Amino acid sequence: MSQAAAWPDVVRDFERVDAGIVEQAAQFPSSIFADVAGRRGVEEGRQAPQGPEEELDRRGALHGCIAPLAPSMKFAGPALTVEVRPGDNLMIHAALAIARPGDVIVVDGKGDLTSALMGEIMTQQARALGVAAVVIDGAVRDAEAIRALGFPMFAAGLNPNGPTKNVPGRLNHPISVGGVTVRPGDLVVGDADGVTVIERGRAAALLPLAAEKVAAETTRIADIKSRKALRPGWLDAALRTAGVLKEGETL
Repeated sequence: MSQAAAWPDVVRDFERVDAGIVEQAAQFPSSIFADVAGRRGVEEGRQAPQGPEEELDRRGALHGCIAPLAPSMKFAGPALTVEVRPGDNLMIHAALAIARPGDVIVVDGKGDLTSALMGEIMTQQARALGVAAVVIDGAVRDAEAIRALGFPMFAAGLNPNGPTKNVPGRLNHPISVGGVTVRPGDLVVGDADGVTVIERGRAAALLPLAAEKVAAETTRIADIKSRKALRPGWLDAALRTAGVLKEGETL
C-alpha cells in the first residue's frame, strides 16, 4: 500500500504557519514575496506530491488567471487545502466545517469553469467563521454580492451554474492550484497582482528579505523621480552577459 493510500482523505489537524509571521507578511505585496522566493511558478512535466513527507519544490506565484474579484481584495494566512472533482463543492463545505479563523481555503478545482464552486451564501459563511480568504482554481458566482461584502475571493473565472454536492474529495493534502503546489499550513499571500505561496518552513526567513526588497525598490523609485538614476545600474552588464553588447561596449 502506498503512503498516499494510507493517508486519510480528511486531515483535520496540521501545522499552520505562525500567526506572528502571517501578521508581518500581510505588510508586503504578493509580488515582493514572489521575487524573494526566487520568482518560481509553474513547472512543466511535474506531478503533484502524493503524501505528507514528499518534498515539495513548486511554490511561488499562481497562474495569473486566478485573480481577485475586486482589486482592493488582499489577504495573508495559512493554507487549508481542498481537492474537489470538477463541478462539485462537497469538500469545500467540509473545509468550512473545520476551518479556523485566519485560514485561507485553497481549492484545487481542476481549473474547471463550467459551474461555480462558491457563491454568496458560502462566502457569507466563510466570513462569519473568520476565514481570511478563499482561492479557487475554478469558477465562482454572485460576484457583485461578494464584492459588496469585501471578502477576499480569488478565482479563475465566473459562471452562473451551481455545483453538485455529492462527489468525494480530500482535505489538507498537497494540491496543485494554478500550476503551483500548495501544502496545508503554507503561507499564502494575495492582492491585486495575484497569489503567492511560500513554504511554511521558509516563511520566517523570507521576511527580512522582503523588507530589504521593499527598501531597495523605494530607493530606486526615489532615484528615478529625482533623475539621479534613470536606468538600472546593472543593465549594461546584463546585456553583455546576454550577448547583446560586446565586452566593454555600453548603451
